[in-house]
Amino acid sequence: MSGTPDKLAVGVTLLCSVAGVVMQALDSTIVLVAMPHMQGSLSASHDQITWILTSYIVVSAIMTAPVGWLANRFGTKTVYTGALLGFTVTSGLCGMAQSLDQMVVFRALQGAFGAALTPLSLAILLVLFPAEKRAQPMAIWGMGLMVGPILGPTLGGLLTEYYDWRWCFYVNLPIGVLAAAGLLAFFREKTPQKPSAFDWLGFGVLALAVGAFQLMLDRGTDQDWFSSNEIVVEAILAGLGTYLFLIHMLTAKAPFVPRSLFRDRNFVLSLVLMYAINGVLFASISLMPTFLQSVADRPVLNAGLLLAPRGFGVMAGMFLVGKMASFVDPRQIMSAGAAVIAWSLWEMAHWPSFIGGDVFLFVTVVQGFAMGLLFGPLMVVAFVTLEKNLQNDGTAFISLMRNVGSAAGISASTAVLANSMQTIRDQTAALVTPFNQALSINAVSKVANYHLPSGAARLNGLLVQHVAPLAYGNVYIFLFYLTVALVPLIWLY
Repeated sequence: MSGTPDKLAVGVTLLCSVAGVVMQALDSTIVLVAMPHMQGSLSASHDQITWILTSYIVVSAIMTAPVGWLANRFGTKTVYTGALLGFTVTSGLCGMAQSLDQMVVFRALQGAFGAALTPLSLAILLVLFPAEKRAQPMAIWGMGLMVGPILGPTLGGLLTEYYDWRWCFYVNLPIGVLAAAGLLAFFREKTPQKPSAFDWLGFGVLALAVGAFQLMLDRGTDQDWFSSNEIVVEAILAGLGTYLFLIHMLTAKAPFVPRSLFRDRNFVLSLVLMYAINGVLFASISLMPTFLQSVADRPVLNAGLLLAPRGFGVMAGMFLVGKMASFVDPRQIMSAGAAVIAWSLWEMAHWPSFIGGDVFLFVTVVQGFAMGLLFGPLMVVAFVTLEKNLQNDGTAFISLMRNVGSAAGISASTAVLANSMQTIRDQTAALVTPFNQALSINAVSKVANYHLPSGAARLNGLLVQHVAPLAYGNVYIFLFYLTVALVPLIWLY
């Protein structure tokens, strides 16, 4: 686009579309810190309060699927601004909720509207910029997507500490209104396509697969996985839904997800990498606050402040990618990012419980920088060869894979952590016997006498202090091997 007005329109449209990404990404983690306060305010049990997260995650994942069809039918601008305003209104309703039932319903509606924000903001970017000029704007877009979940716990902690948990939702109101107004005023798009009739059967079986899988991942740890009938049923439904969706997609005349999407090798590889990268990213994000608070014994506010600089590392990585993309092979940038992430995970696997703030900051900032290096080129390469008429469907499907990968990463890391805690604790507790001479030393025998209630409590505390860093280390080793496995896939582009 040429001329000042066009440049202004492009800049405002890009800024407003990124604002929607930040809102949606921020809401995926900002509530985590406020959950204990919400639990007391809404008079909910631990199991009940988790439905605030579950309702949002499941509905958001399901409603991501039809975003491409809706954009093709009604126009990207119409659907995106409607989603922005809907997300803003439901955020306000969440902040005003007076009961758990209200909160669960409002969060589900918030997830339904929020599902369109990330894929359609990306679709807007693809419309605004040709393939050869996307690196820098894609880096800006990626900053919003990556920084949002990282800064969520920090912002949530500050708002909850100094104001009220309800401000975790109210913070969306001015952003959403301004972003919607900017898009309505400046974004111009071509007449939307006229897609075929909506494929209700394809959407239904995909919704079954995604919804059941998300429920299984979200509730698996609390329900002790496959020892629970609920998890077994959800796994069967997820498998059945996936099978029916694949058969329908391969045989239907006009399937819900176009088959031609999967003929583009770059796009298919990007789906796999997006799933795995977001699994590693969100697993790491979800573990760090609990590690700092329960293992390193850091106050909530201090933990939040330690986590924040990681976001600046992501921004620096994205900025560098935007400058390098025109003259450096994206596979080299992505491989370097994966290698540095692997190094950071290896370092984190050997952190003691008394980890210093300077070491924590250095490793996590470098990890964030590497995430920017890996994620930035990935989003450019994913769409560089994809046909224009498939871009709306492509952005929706890649966002769906991002959401499912994030949930899978969190669930897998939580399962590894719980299993490691139990195994290492059992192995260590087996050493607590009358024949262990270390426990018969005069001072120790009095302070940690397991025959006395006070001594047993102290001994249990010592066990936890010993076990926790090792268990977290096992999770980071697991993520390390997963990251290393991604490098060969990068070179298949």
